[in-house]
Amino acid sequence: MLLMDVCTFGDRHPLFFKTVFMSVKSPIGIFDSGYGGLTIFDHICRLLPEYDYIYLGDNARTPYGTRSFEIVYRFTRQAVIRLFREGCSLVILACNTASAKALRTIQQTDLPISDDPSRRVLGVIRPTVEALGSLSKTRHIGIMGTSGTVSSGSYMLEIAKLYPGMMVTGESCPMWVPLVENREYDGAGADYFVRKNIERIFVADPQIDTLVLGCTHYPLLEAKIRRYLPEGVHLFFQGPCVAESLKDYLVRHPEMSSRLSKTGERQFMTTESEENFSKTASLFLKRSVNVERVVLIDD
Repeated sequence: MLLMDVCTFGDRHPLFFKTVFMSVKSPIGIFDSGYGGLTIFDHICRLLPEYDYIYLGDNARTPYGTRSFEIVYRFTRQAVIRLFREGCSLVILACNTASAKALRTIQQTDLPISDDPSRRVLGVIRPTVEALGSLSKTRHIGIMGTSGTVSSGSYMLEIAKLYPGMMVTGESCPMWVPLVENREYDGAGADYFVRKNIERIFVADPQIDTLVLGCTHYPLLEAKIRRYLPEGVHLFFQGPCVAESLKDYLVRHPEMSSRLSKTGERQFMTTESEENFSKTASLFLKRSVNVERVVLIDD
């Protein structure tokens, strides 16, 4: 049972719902604008199977990659509010675009004035960047991502903070997500776009020795990417490092770990049709799932 009161945030934004939960259930929320976050979800569940999880995909409004900062923030905030209402004390933005365009505002502006400032929202860019320092020998990094992630400069800023002097080159790959979500990631058409983007980034900087897949959809294109990747270049996947980072976070923050319920339950929610979600989710998880359709709104 859930009791709610609504507060307002100034004259512009509604504050997070004040919630009183009659249940102690507190899953980890994992949000993505589409389906790619399921790759992060899968790695997290494998490494930390004891926790409860809710995956929320805003599949009806994907992709976020070409949307403005304001729209991405608004949509992401709606999703975070929904996951808080479901009892989540910790939410992972398993979406590079949301992490790049919305995370900081949510962390710095919304959470401190919410009814429960101890809740946390984490992204995928910081843990990805933290793992890069030991990988690159040339100190030249390539970032493959959506237009929104690359244009935000978030990876460049985070890398500059942790590794001054490291050279970063970004490459927008606007066709890669549609290739995955339309099940063309293994087709001949994918070769053209994958080859073009990889050739372009290595023309821009031939010294790149570590290539980051800065979008959670891209692991499904691994076979194509490796086909055109120069020899000796390390291909970096986010899933394992984000999962390890979350495990470390919960060790360092036992107060958060103690709030989270641990019955091994998995729940899925989508803003699209249940049938479409289940069909596409099977590409990422290699199994069928039960899903609930929800509507995200400004509260």
